[in-house]
Amino acid sequence: MRELAIHVLLPTLALVLGGCGEVWNNPYPAQEGGGNILYSAFTERPKHLDPVQSYSEDESEFNSQIYEPPLQYHYLKRPYELVPMTAEAVPRPRYEDAAGRTVTADSRRVAFSVYEIRIRPGIRYQPHPAFARDEAGRLRYHDLKREDLANIHSLRDFPHAGTRELVAADYVYQIKRLAHPRLHSPVFGLMSEYLVGLKAFAERLKVEEAKLVAAGRKGDWLDLTQFPLAGVETIDTYSYRIRIKGRYPQFAYWLAMNFFAPVPVEVDRFFAQAGMAERNLTLDWYPVGSGPYMLTENNPNARMVLERNPNYRGESYPDRGEETDAVAGLLSDAGKRMPFIDKVVFSREREGIPYWNKFLQGYYDFSGISSDSFDQAVRVSVEGEASVSPEMTARGIKLETSVGTATRYFAFNWLDPVVGGGQTDAVARERARKLRQAIAIALDWEEFISIFANGRGIPAQGPIPPGIFGIKPGADGINRVVYDWKDGAPQRKPIEAAKKLLAEAGYPDGRDANSGQPLVLYLDTTDRGPGDKPRLDWYRKQFAKLSIQLEIRGTDYNRFQEKVRKGAAQIFVWGWNADYPDPENFLFLFHSAQSRAKFQGENAANYANSEYDRLFEQVKHMENGPQRQALIDRMMAILQEDAPWSFGFHPKDYSLHHGWVANLKPNHMARNGLKYQRIDAAQRVRLRAEWNRPVLWPLGLMAMVLAASAAPAVIGWRRRERSKGRA
Repeated sequence: MRELAIHVLLPTLALVLGGCGEVWNNPYPAQEGGGNILYSAFTERPKHLDPVQSYSEDESEFNSQIYEPPLQYHYLKRPYELVPMTAEAVPRPRYEDAAGRTVTADSRRVAFSVYEIRIRPGIRYQPHPAFARDEAGRLRYHDLKREDLANIHSLRDFPHAGTRELVAADYVYQIKRLAHPRLHSPVFGLMSEYLVGLKAFAERLKVEEAKLVAAGRKGDWLDLTQFPLAGVETIDTYSYRIRIKGRYPQFAYWLAMNFFAPVPVEVDRFFAQAGMAERNLTLDWYPVGSGPYMLTENNPNARMVLERNPNYRGESYPDRGEETDAVAGLLSDAGKRMPFIDKVVFSREREGIPYWNKFLQGYYDFSGISSDSFDQAVRVSVEGEASVSPEMTARGIKLETSVGTATRYFAFNWLDPVVGGGQTDAVARERARKLRQAIAIALDWEEFISIFANGRGIPAQGPIPPGIFGIKPGADGINRVVYDWKDGAPQRKPIEAAKKLLAEAGYPDGRDANSGQPLVLYLDTTDRGPGDKPRLDWYRKQFAKLSIQLEIRGTDYNRFQEKVRKGAAQIFVWGWNADYPDPENFLFLFHSAQSRAKFQGENAANYANSEYDRLFEQVKHMENGPQRQALIDRMMAILQEDAPWSFGFHPKDYSLHHGWVANLKPNHMARNGLKYQRIDAAQRVRLRAEWNRPVLWPLGLMAMVLAASAAPAVIGWRRRERSKGRA
């Protein structure tokens, strides 16, 4: 039996122990081990990678590493600051009157703002077959027939690739594409209101498209270079001009968005050829840019891969930032050439648990924090400070927190006779104002953040979030209607103050002083499922502090949108994410000309105040400075007093990363952060091996159990064999 056990165990243990030096559960190819590669994940496949159509955050995660608009945001500085990307400088507008004569910025005769942008010479595009030329200098792949594509399934199947220099005309061509009749740019409507001639240009393209259809050439390439756009023109090889109607200083922020990144005419023509779209050979699938990375693999159901663009000119890591950046190690690479990482692999993860587990194993370099894993990852002190849990600390995992450029709020419909006063009767308006103020005090957003957001947010004092010009820190910036300043921090006023306001509004103890009827208010929402009940109960509890009955009117999203659009909702929860880091992008939400019910604008509360409107018309055209700040201060005071919103909270983003990742600083206005990041691949290899060591003793024990269970049968067999031999 002893001999048998050895014979059975030796092959098993040899098999088990043979792989002791390897990490068995590594999901990546062995040849990638130790590579200068960043590993991340995505949950939703990007729908659009064509910069004319792409707008969502998951798409920007890829496009912003590839495309280069003329401007970008400084990676480290806050408030957010525009700096050049391909442009030589941030352009300053020149102002013209209706006759084209130059006027001063403060002139009443300003009719146009003219931006002249000069890009740096010597920038080159990534290698791409659209640029490939033959020995005679002709573009190789611009007259392909369908049969030529028989063996072409990806860009790698083209044997030749080329490049060329980035020129100003590429930026002009992309701006024209905003009006392309076959494309649907989400910013065309807004840009057509400002960019001179864009509406007329779109109509011209529709006519040309109709001609192609009538000639039986539907889908043929539409060469936009053949049609002039009045407000955009090429000055020379490296310069172009954009003419905007009136004053619109916020236009500079749009020059940092991918809508204004360059698209070469060769690329547009290349992808427009018959048979390309059938093979997913489109700009929506394979973006083409001059940025630090290029998309080399696009399998949105499995993985997407960015690799270093061999033609990238390089860029220096910033040498300045905020005061705390040096202490945080964010200036250690100052002046060094970027990008630091050679390759970025994004794997598709449809479920949160596998994503989280792979992060803990070291197979993803970053992770968000879901509500399910929050307690495992984060500890929040009694002062509200967040830090990683001991388990995360032991693994060298670090936490990054940042307040987003967004706001979440309770909106009171200004057209409603109870909470809005109907905007006609002065007495009714005053009653409604005090009612809103009382509710604003009673709604304890500090408690909401703690219960429903795991502490991930800060109470809002107004619509403008931190990091954007116009907000004031400390006692000067608090909402004095709702808060007192005590012990160096804002403190919500006691509920007695809210009850006093409610009585002054004509509802003592939550009853109408004239009729004696209880006050019933209505919250319109899309929350209707069992998971929404705790939050809805919390809302009811807040109103119950004032003895106000809150009725929930739940409906589907389309019906809810319709009620808000028609001004039929009474109270509702809403939110806003910044398009660009300017206070105008939040203050316009209260401009009466933006009323949702009257003009289908973004003023969902339908708020109207003539003084506020007058100040807004001044502020929206001003550049940041003391004069603008003074006007914003007055506008904030008006909003806090009128309380068209209960200013809820600004969400706070939490993210985790392993200690081997350096130069991470959240930037809510830009998504081109990969070029700044650096990894210690050797440390990652070592820790992955440590965290994923095979646990071998269960296999050894199993082998012994199997051997022991098989022993009686083998012994019996050998006895029978011996008996046969003796016979």
